[in-house]
Amino acid sequence: MSFSIVTASWFRFIFPLGLMLLVAFGQDNVNSVILANQSISLTLPYVLFAACVILGHVFKQSRCAMIACAMLLSYWVIQNYLQASLSTGTTLLELSLLAFALPGACLAIYLFKDNTIRSRSFFGYLFLLVLFVLWSQLALRYAAESGFDLANYPLLHVEKQISRLPMVIVLYLTAIVLSCAILVLRYNRIVDAAVYSSILLGSATFVFFHINYVSSALFSLAGLLLLIYLLSASYELAFTDRLTGIPGRLALESDLKHLGRKYSIAMLDIDHFKSFNDTYGHDTGDDVLKLVASKLRRVRGGARVYRYGGEEFTVLFKGKLAEDAFEHLEELRRDIADYELTIRDVTERPRSNRKGSKKRGKAKEKNTVSLTISIGLADSYDEKNTQKIIKSADQALYEAKGNGRNCTVAARELTKDFKGNCAKYIE
Repeated sequence: MSFSIVTASWFRFIFPLGLMLLVAFGQDNVNSVILANQSISLTLPYVLFAACVILGHVFKQSRCAMIACAMLLSYWVIQNYLQASLSTGTTLLELSLLAFALPGACLAIYLFKDNTIRSRSFFGYLFLLVLFVLWSQLALRYAAESGFDLANYPLLHVEKQISRLPMVIVLYLTAIVLSCAILVLRYNRIVDAAVYSSILLGSATFVFFHINYVSSALFSLAGLLLLIYLLSASYELAFTDRLTGIPGRLALESDLKHLGRKYSIAMLDIDHFKSFNDTYGHDTGDDVLKLVASKLRRVRGGARVYRYGGEEFTVLFKGKLAEDAFEHLEELRRDIADYELTIRDVTERPRSNRKGSKKRGKAKEKNTVSLTISIGLADSYDEKNTQKIIKSADQALYEAKGNGRNCTVAARELTKDFKGNCAKYIE
């Protein structure tokens, strides 16, 4: 499977849902497996979440370790305090408090930064979990002393055909899950996927708590997914360019194996980048690379973009020949040429953000420069070997450089008549 598919936002959104549905449809088989291996099945979530905490420390992904701690604590509460019938004592109230608190505990990780579990932020999060526990204990004590009864509050109405939880809690969990899903689809970060899958499976556990062994099955699944996300975090670092945040050359090589028969490959190079680096410094050169990468992310036509190396980038158009890709590349070239980059003076930059904002407000003149790129384009029209197509795109790129730069050159004559600055087709 292509790496870009596995890391796609839609895949991270659908995958936990699909696994949960598989468990639901195979509920009888899942229960049979748990009954046959009861001691292992009930212990498995503890093992998985403990492994997540250890890997979170090794990979400096403390926020995933924080989620693991919250899930582990919730599972321990379920196994030790919520095994009685929901109609007895304060069990239903305890479940409702846990259902209310766990999403908040998972979302609280956004207040912290990733580090090892020896960091202050991790211990700060553990202190926050202690506060959640104390709050729950106070709420339960108040309920016991005041004779609190859920049945006396219409707002806490229970619809048993849907769940044993009050409907307001069910709606609350649904809203939180949908909000987390939006974060995954919009930002597609590993931490978003970890929060989404944990809250989704935890919420499903609470909503369908009356089903036998639901907590063991779904919390085991949550631990497994969290473990996968932690392992993929280190794996993704190798495929993602750290400076620009777009996929790197390894990701390109992986995706080249899944292009099909019809596609286009464009090689893109920043004009005069070396002299630009020598004149303005490497920090500004890094800003240029980030700018070009940000513009590349907006290329339309279903393009996939990669940093090939240095100041060179690659754009893939799966299912499109050069005629269709050319327009989108020309739009990108013009967009970059029209953009004015402000040169920052790092030596005079104030340490305080407040002083920096005041200084920017007083500045009347800004030192700006313009950038241009050259693009070489080739497709699979009469050649199926991807390495030869990349070589053809490289040759077209050299042709663009030789034509005065700021050009888009295709490696074969196209059927459409494009007009644009230095746009050219070669045989």
